[in-house]
Amino acid sequence: MLLKCSGFRKIALAIASFCLAGCSRALFYQPQIATGGINSNFAEEFPSYSGDGRFLAFASERDGRRNIYLYDFQENQLVNLPNLNRRDSSQDQPSLSADGRYLAYVSTERGKPDIFVYDRQQQRSQLLTANLRGAVQHPTIRGDGQQVTFQSNDRGQWNLMIVDVTGN
Repeated sequence: MLLKCSGFRKIALAIASFCLAGCSRALFYQPQIATGGINSNFAEEFPSYSGDGRFLAFASERDGRRNIYLYDFQENQLVNLPNLNRRDSSQDQPSLSADGRYLAYVSTERGKPDIFVYDRQQQRSQLLTANLRGAVQHPTIRGDGQQVTFQSNDRGQWNLMIVDVTGN
């Protein structure tokens, strides 16, 4: 038994050495806490970049309820999202399209988690899960904003659902 453990240990050390040698640069990066209005005294969660890196969407309880925020790195400020966050519900788990125009998210607006897509140009949201009875989570939007994929347990187990936002 000792020989097997010793041999296993040598193999594990060899694998670890190989991995560390191949990943050495990554070990020395020091993450920094973002400044400039992105962070508050509350947990900031579920970050999502736009494809061009200009925008960062995230969820936070900084205003006393769970809301979605959008930060513009070009302007170095939070962007107003009219008609997205509602006082009587929580908005969470944002996902941005490539250009930052569309934002898929989870909302409890109807008393249970649903998936919505917010159009920043039209300043309105579209409900995508009106007919699902199960729970939903983790939406992700395609780069062009035309499809949203999310997890749902509507059929008894967690499955991936795809919704064509254009209705096709």
